[in-house]
Amino acid sequence: MSGRFSVNTAKSSDCLRDHFLLAMPGLSEGIFSQSITYICEHGESGAMGIVINQPLDLTVAEIFEHLEITPRKDFSREAVMAGGPVQIDHGFVLHRNCATAWESSLKVTPEITLTTSCDILRAIAGNEGPADHLIALGYAGWAAGQLEQELSDNSWLTLPANGDIIFRTAPERRLGAAAALLGIDMNLISGEAGHA
Repeated sequence: MSGRFSVNTAKSSDCLRDHFLLAMPGLSEGIFSQSITYICEHGESGAMGIVINQPLDLTVAEIFEHLEITPRKDFSREAVMAGGPVQIDHGFVLHRNCATAWESSLKVTPEITLTTSCDILRAIAGNEGPADHLIALGYAGWAAGQLEQELSDNSWLTLPANGDIIFRTAPERRLGAAAALLGIDMNLISGEAGHA
């Protein structure tokens, strides 16, 4: 979890920051198939986000064991998410409503923060960290203009993010819950894009 990333923090072009990307049926392979991604940064130099509904066959308890952190409670039922195909050996913690300043964090909104330093894991293990958190390995990244192109190719639906979907909804229900905010059933969407 020592990984750090640099992102453009220019607010003027953060058009999809704090939004969800819902994968359209055309994205049928790999980590993005039936995925929901939370966009942490979006600007002229590209975008980055965390896929929030693709659990790995790995628990938070196993992460703590690997890092030789002794937790105060049982984390064996809390799954680690596959956050994306970039830097899959680095950990990322999405969390909300936490006043603590961690060693390496990106404040996405006044409510939601992305942290990449181990100090937050030690706090979570000690039952002193943010109660609302999601731990992922890897992130999703797009080069300048790439996400915009994928949007014009009808690869994604977008909508403003909802913290309760990230932190209080089971991973397998997150995509459907976000789609429901748009009044959409993802099971009824065709993979064929229509153009008039």
